[in-house]
Amino acid sequence: MKALIVVDLQNDFVPGGSLAVPKGHEIVPLINQLQEKFDLVVATQDWHPRNHLSFASNHPGKNVYDTVLLGEVEQILWPDHCIQGETGAMFVKGYDDRRVEAIFRKGTNPEIDSYSGFFDNGRKKSTGLADYLRGRGVNQVYVCGLAAEFCVLYTALDAIELGFETYYIEDATRALSQEGFKEAKEMLLSRGGKLINSDMI
Repeated sequence: MKALIVVDLQNDFVPGGSLAVPKGHEIVPLINQLQEKFDLVVATQDWHPRNHLSFASNHPGKNVYDTVLLGEVEQILWPDHCIQGETGAMFVKGYDDRRVEAIFRKGTNPEIDSYSGFFDNGRKKSTGLADYLRGRGVNQVYVCGLAAEFCVLYTALDAIELGFETYYIEDATRALSQEGFKEAKEMLLSRGGKLINSDMI
């Protein structure tokens, strides 16, 4: 069975949000249409406590996009975003989440960030997504959402490593930078993932 994983389609990641992905809102109608082609749709949601150590505001003297070490993991410092229960963490207006069977929240531990929908960045804690998909008999996953070179990419890479046949839907994601998007696609292909457009599904 195939499943669609909708990654972090949240207010803070579209124009007007605190960590806006350029043109991130453009993919919402396409993802709404895509969902109709899948028997199973799941979503991930960045869900940070206010004291999360990926926020530059929690590191006096540091600026957004500086890097620090969290444990042994290099961390980019971000603007405060997707704070639990706040408007920025909610799904984007216009996103039809009625087809979403389960939501997997990530980034809840203030000590470590979580780009992937499967694990935190230190790979110490699972979200339970892999077990959920296997329990439903899923062997193919299709990944879309925001942002292309961070949470969408790392979700796809973990899916590959976990043994799922993995498709990265190129026109159903947007990137923070075009250079990052190019590198993400190269990395995905080098690990055995597949690039497709939505009209190929």
